[in-house]
Amino acid sequence: MENLALKKRQGVEAELQLIAPVKEGGAVSQPSALNESVEQHYTRPDLGNLILAALANAGKDVDNLKPEDLAAIDEFHIRGREATLELAGVLGLGPNVRVLDVGSGLGGPARCLAGAFGCRVTGVDLTAEYVRTSAMLAERIGLSNLVTYLQGDALHLPFSEAAFDVVWTQHAAMNVRDKAVFYGEMFRVLTPGGALAIYDILAGPVSPVHFPVPWARVPETSFLITADELRRFLQTSGFTIVNWEDTTDAARTWFIDVAKKIQKSGLPPLGFHVLLGPDFQMMAQNQKRNLEEGRVALVQVVAKK
Repeated sequence: MENLALKKRQGVEAELQLIAPVKEGGAVSQPSALNESVEQHYTRPDLGNLILAALANAGKDVDNLKPEDLAAIDEFHIRGREATLELAGVLGLGPNVRVLDVGSGLGGPARCLAGAFGCRVTGVDLTAEYVRTSAMLAERIGLSNLVTYLQGDALHLPFSEAAFDVVWTQHAAMNVRDKAVFYGEMFRVLTPGGALAIYDILAGPVSPVHFPVPWARVPETSFLITADELRRFLQTSGFTIVNWEDTTDAARTWFIDVAKKIQKSGLPPLGFHVLLGPDFQMMAQNQKRNLEEGRVALVQVVAKK
């Protein structure tokens, strides 16, 4: 018993060391007005209970949830779990791999990676309500031993250098204005030889974007860059790009299919509308138009440190 207690204490101490805040000028950076606007966009009060109610309405046993029960809602990005598993397939994930999910949202990708590959995943998200809900869902499906969620700013990641083997980010960069710092921070916390895995929305050849969209109700909180700009930011940060796939066509097909299902049967009990509220249908219509008109593009990228 003494040995077990010692191991647990050492594990906690190591975790606390890992998440020690990164400071600038001797003080932890304060939230910016932009951060507050972005968090307000994503926050729905009592989100955890809203999701549990939606799960119950969808016929799920909320006291005995399985990872697949959450798939329709907890991966808040285009093509959901399918896109997560595609990106994961490019990486050599396993039980000893330490993963950081930047912009972890409701924590679905982190739980998916932990459940499918056994790796230890830490999620960081700006939205406190998402972090609380992520932890609750992880507990309910029995994965809280492998996943940890923290509220934090992607421009000031609260981790020491070389703390992770993989940094993972899906649909987060659109809300980040300072891309140089964003990718620089990911480079900093990666081990030498570590991989950065990206699945993100980029600016297409046509502009402007129709708003509102799922990540922003107004242009002032949206910061899309082109594919060429993303390449330059990654290379300037020190990364070597080893895999680049344009997934715009797959995203367009997925959105058309979703729109047809909603038109035919209405909104399902469980879906992104639970997260976004009454604005969802306009956001979804605009996103479909943006994809069809070439105003946005999607890429899957893996880069190495």
